[in-house]
Amino acid sequence: MNTELLGVITIFIVSIVLAIPIGKYIAKVYLGDKTLFDPIFNPIEKFIFKISGINSTEEMNWKQHLKALLGINMVWFFLCFFVLLFQGSLFLNPDNNPSMSPDLAFNTAISFVVNCNLQHYSGESGVSYLSQMFLMFLQFVSAGVGMAAAAMIFTAMRERTTDKLGNFYNYFIKSCTRILLPLSTIVAVALLFSGTPMTFEGKDAITTLQGDHVEVSRGPAAAFIAIKHIGTNGGGFFGANSAHPFENPTYFTNAVELWAQLIVPFAMIFALGFYLKKKKLSYVIFGVMTLGFLLLVIPTVISEINGNPAIEKMGISQATGAMEGKEVRFGPAISGFWSIATTVISTGSVNSMHDSSMPVSGAMELLAMMVNAFYGGCGVGILNFYVFIILAVFISGLMVGRTPEFLGKKIEAREVKIAAFIAILHPLLILSGTALASYFAAHDTAMGYWFSGNATGWLNNPGHHGFSEMLYEYTSSAANNGSGFEGLGDNNPFWNITTGIVLLLSRFIPIVGPLAIAGLLANKKYIPESAGTLKTDTSIFGVMVFAVIAIIAALSFFPALALGPLAEYFTLK
Repeated sequence: MNTELLGVITIFIVSIVLAIPIGKYIAKVYLGDKTLFDPIFNPIEKFIFKISGINSTEEMNWKQHLKALLGINMVWFFLCFFVLLFQGSLFLNPDNNPSMSPDLAFNTAISFVVNCNLQHYSGESGVSYLSQMFLMFLQFVSAGVGMAAAAMIFTAMRERTTDKLGNFYNYFIKSCTRILLPLSTIVAVALLFSGTPMTFEGKDAITTLQGDHVEVSRGPAAAFIAIKHIGTNGGGFFGANSAHPFENPTYFTNAVELWAQLIVPFAMIFALGFYLKKKKLSYVIFGVMTLGFLLLVIPTVISEINGNPAIEKMGISQATGAMEGKEVRFGPAISGFWSIATTVISTGSVNSMHDSSMPVSGAMELLAMMVNAFYGGCGVGILNFYVFIILAVFISGLMVGRTPEFLGKKIEAREVKIAAFIAILHPLLILSGTALASYFAAHDTAMGYWFSGNATGWLNNPGHHGFSEMLYEYTSSAANNGSGFEGLGDNNPFWNITTGIVLLLSRFIPIVGPLAIAGLLANKKYIPESAGTLKTDTSIFGVMVFAVIAIIAALSFFPALALGPLAEYFTLK
C-alpha cells in the first residue's frame, strides 16, 4: 500500500514540476514570442490560414471572438451529427457497426463538440472507425476552443485599456498545433510501445487459453486515447474506457495517462503568471486549486484503501482495500486518485467504475464536478475560476470598504451580475435535471416516446444510490465531464435529449460570461495601484476566493449530496 501511495504522490509532483516550463512555453505561444518549434509550425499555420482565407493578424473585440467561437462550433456539430447518423452506410466501418438513432447522434455530437464526451454508447459496437476519427478531431478542436477563450481572457487582463484582444483563430490554431498536437504525439507513442493498438483493421479472432473462440475489438486507439487525456476530453475508444487493457495496459500507461490529463490544466495556470508577468498571482490561484483538490482526493483515497464496511462486517478480509470495480493492475489508491483527478479536471475518463466507489468517494467525485473550479479542463478551468475571482473581489471590496478592483479595473454592477448568473447557472442545470428525473422515477411514470417503459426502468439501483446515479449524470453533463455512475440506463430519448440540452447550455454560457466580463473590463480606464488597492496576489485573497467557492458549492449542493452518497454512507455504517 505504501508503494501505491508513493506512486500517487510521485505522479502528482512530477506533473506540477513539468507544468511550470510548459506553462512558460504556452505563454510564449500566445504572446507570439519566438520558440524552438517555430520552424516546424510556422509553415503549417500559414498554410492553414491561406487555404481558409482567414487573416490571423486581424484584431478582434470580445464580441467578435464570441461570434467566431460559436459559429465554428455550430459547423462542427452538424458535421458530426451527419457522420453519426449515417455511419452504418459510410466507409471505414469494417465491423459493420450500425448508424446511431437521431437522439443518440444528437447527444453524442453535442457531447464531443463541447469537450464533455458523455458516451451513451459502447465504443466497440457504437461507432465506426470514421466516426472515431471525426470524434478524435473534435477532441483536438474542442480543447483548442477552450484554450483560445482563455488566451483572450489573458490578453484582456494584460492590456490596460483596449478592445483589441487578439485573434480567436490565431489562438485556436496555435493551441491545436503547438500545444495539443506535440503533447498528444508523445503520449500516443508511449501508449503504442506499451501495447495499445493502432490499426484500421477490424476485430481480431483469437482462441483463449480455455479454448474459447472470441473476437477482440481494436482500431486506431493510441492516437484517440492520447488526445482524450491531453485535451481533457475523456471519451473511451472502448466501452470500459481506461479500465480496458487496450486503452490502459500497465501501471506505466496509467501514470502516463494521469500525467496527460493533469499537465495542460496545471500549465495554463502557470502560463497566466508568465503572460501577465505576475507569477505570484498564478501561485495563489494554483494554491487555492490545489488545496481544494487535496481536500477532495485525500478522503477518497483513504476511503478506498480502508475497504467496504459492509463486507468487513461479514468477516471478509480486505487487505487490498475496496476492489469492487477496480483493476488489480492498479489498485484502490491510484484508482481513487484518478477518480478525483478526472472529475476535478473535467476529463471524465475512468480507470475504475465510479458506480462501485465507496459512498465517500462518490460524494467527493460529485463535489469535484459541482465546484467545477479546481484546475478544470483545457482553458475553461481558468474561465470558471475567473468568475469566482470577480465575485471574491466584489465581496472583499464591500467588506473592507474599498472600491472593488482587479488588475487595475473597477468591478461594477454589470460584471458582478454576469458572474453571479454564471455561478448560479451551474447548480440550476444540475438540480433541475435531477429533480425532473427523480420526479418521474418516484412516480414510476409511463414515459411513452421518451423511454420504453416506466421511469423506474432506467434505474438498476433503488434508493439513495439510484438517486446518486441520476444526480451524477446531470452533474457530469453540466461540468463537461463525461464520466458516469453506469448503473443508469441512459441510452434513450429522455436522457439523450435532456443531458444534450444541459451539455449545450453549460458549455457555452459559462464561456460567454467570462469573455463578456473580460471584454468589458478591458475597455475600462486603467487605475494605477495605490495604497487603497485590494491586493489579489496574496494568500489572504486566496482564502477569500476559496471561501466564496466553498460557500456557493455547499449552499447549492449539500441537500442533494445528503440525499444521495452521504445517506448511503450512513446506511453502510
